[in-house]
This record gives sequence, structure tokens and C-alpha cells, in this order.
Amino acid sequence: MKDVAQQLDLILRGAVEVIQQTELEAKLKRSLSEKRPLRIKAGFDPTAPDLHLGHTVLIHKLKHFQDLGHQVIFLIGDFTGMIGDPTGVSETRRALTKEQVQENAKTYQRQIFKILDPEKTTIDFNSRWMGPMTADGLIQLAAHYRVARMMERDDFHKRYHEQKPISVHEFLYPLVQGYDSVALKADVELGGTDQKFNLLVGRELQRDYGQESQVVITMPLLEGTDGVKKMSKSVGNYIALEDKPGEMFGKVMSISDQLMYRYYELLTTEDLGRARSLHPMEAKQTLAELIVAQYHGAEAGKQARAEFAQKFQKQEFPDEPDVRVQLNSSDLRDGKVIGIVDLVAKTGLVPSKSEARRLIIQGGVEIDGQKQSDANTTLQVVHGKQYRLKVGRRKFVIVEYRES
Repeated sequence: MKDVAQQLDLILRGAVEVIQQTELEAKLKRSLSEKRPLRIKAGFDPTAPDLHLGHTVLIHKLKHFQDLGHQVIFLIGDFTGMIGDPTGVSETRRALTKEQVQENAKTYQRQIFKILDPEKTTIDFNSRWMGPMTADGLIQLAAHYRVARMMERDDFHKRYHEQKPISVHEFLYPLVQGYDSVALKADVELGGTDQKFNLLVGRELQRDYGQESQVVITMPLLEGTDGVKKMSKSVGNYIALEDKPGEMFGKVMSISDQLMYRYYELLTTEDLGRARSLHPMEAKQTLAELIVAQYHGAEAGKQARAEFAQKFQKQEFPDEPDVRVQLNSSDLRDGKVIGIVDLVAKTGLVPSKSEARRLIIQGGVEIDGQKQSDANTTLQVVHGKQYRLKVGRRKFVIVEYRES
């Protein structure tokens, strides 16, 4: 295992809050000294058959712990799924049948191993301990929490004051989720920021049952392709793990540049500094290829990228350009290199090199679909190859170099 500082670098990547970080550091130190991996838990209710990238924020964090040598537990909430998580809703959720939950759970097991190592992953179901629990046991569990504390939850508090109904069984949800941590003796539990209340219930219940409290790590809710609302199938802004490669690639390409770096941080282990050093179009295509490769294989990622580039150029570039420019050796310097300021000026679409420079700096020039914003950039040309330039919003140029 890596030392504590190295582990924390990866564990804290993208995390919103750690409760408490001093406890996490102590657990990691003890884990190293005792050569005992920590037990890391994340729960998922199988309320729909397909997972999307929003779900994988937690799964990737599980993978981080797994790569660090810890034991990860992917908990399928087949029991809690039949209650319905009240988090973030304004009314009582419709309960799913046992059959629906079990069918959805099967697809989860297939999808998570696109990220997690199946040989090092424990899959468990909370029906294993909740199913056999007697009414007496459930009453004893309910006695561990107060109604006043339960009403501190934002959603319950809001619904109560708006005189919207709250069913008694909804109070059981955070209790059961908390008891899952007791049953699994979790050292760390992961969850979205919207799950903080439930995760803290787990800490309290573990103390009540004589266990050391788990550390809680909350992760952000991933925005969907619209860049505004959290990724959700009901909103339609989701990227499903089982989307076809081309469709998945195109959806990733549709996100904003700002959101792209958030996806890099939460869905990959790529170096963020390197990603930011790339041209935004190059960075986004690389991200899309990485994500497609994760779920469909490296070859599918490469193919989706090639198909997108071909389709993009075909859609953006007209059959007949506004200008055709033929370069010869006298136009080049250092062998086969031309500065893009000189190249844009040579099209005749700008009145001067200074205007060409200004247009480039403002992001108004593209070469083969790649936006150019550095006026000092040079283009190395190849004999017989055509280059597609977009100058401003509506002017298109074909440039070709012929050795003289």
C-alpha cells in the first residue's frame, strides 16, 4: 500500500466533504500498520435498469480505494429500493415491486465491472440482513433515532411545512441505510452530497451498536449534458453506460468546456494539468474517447473518435469552399512550416496580418476542426494533403501544399 499522504491525494480527488478527515488519516495509518485493508461501502438502489455516468462518480471513487488495496463493497439496496429513497423529492416515491428491484439489480452487476475489478469487489444485498429481521428487531432499530432529528432533513422539513404527506415508512429509509453500515462494519461510506443526512445516521448507529464510526465522504452530483441539472434519466440529460459508442461519444462532445474538466476530475484519473494544457477540442475528444473505451473497449473509443471527426468535418465544411489556396516552397520557412498568421493572411479574407493575428487570438480560426487561439502557432504541411480552414463564422478555405 502507498503511504497515507499518497493515498489521500487520490481519495480526496473531487471529494466535497470528509467527515472527519483526521479520522480517515487515523484509519489509513492503522490500516498500514496492521496490514488490514479498510472496508469501503457505497450503496445503490436498483430503481432503474441502467446506470449512467452520474452514478459512476461513486463507483470511480470505489475504484480509487480498490487500487489503493482496500476492500470495496458495492451494496445493492434491494430492500431499501422497495421503500424508495425520500431524498430530494417533494412527495412519497412509488414503491417498486420485489421483482422489479431484482431485475434491475442484475443489470447493475453487469455494468459496474466495466470499472471495478470483479476479483476484488464484494457485492452484497441489504435484504440479506433486513429480510430476516423481525418486527421486534425493526422496532428496536427505530428506537435508536428521534423523530425531531428525522425532521431536520430538508426534504422532510419542507414537506411538513407545506402540508404534503410523509409516510411513516419513509422514516425507515435513513435508518435502514444507516444500519447497513452496522451490518457491514464499514470503515468508510461514500455518497452524493444529497445523501449526507443518511450517511451521518450510519455514523450514529454504529456508535450506538458499539462500533467505531465510519468516515463519510461525500461526492458532488454530476451535472448532465445540459450543464445545469444533475444527470438524470427523467430530465433526459444523461449518458448511459450502455449507450452505443457513437452516441456516447457525441453526448460527451456536447458538454461545455467548463463541464468537461469536471468530468475529467470525477470520471477519470487523468492528470488535470495535462488536460487543461490541451486545446479544448482536443481535450474533449480525448475525454470522450476515454469514456467510450471504459465501457466499450479501446478500439471502440478510437473508432468513435474517427467517425465523429469525419462527421464533424463533413457537416461543418461545405462541398465548395469560398477560397482555395495553393502553397509552394517559397511560402514556407524551416522546410515545410508556415505560421498560421501568414496562412490566414494568404487567404485574402482579412485585410492584414495584424487582423489575422487578432482573429486568431479571439478564437475565430479553425484548422481541420481544431480552434486555434495561439497566434504564434505554426502548421507543418505535407505535400498533397488538403487542410480545411474556417476563417470567422462563415468563410471556408481549402489549403494545399504542392512541392515545386
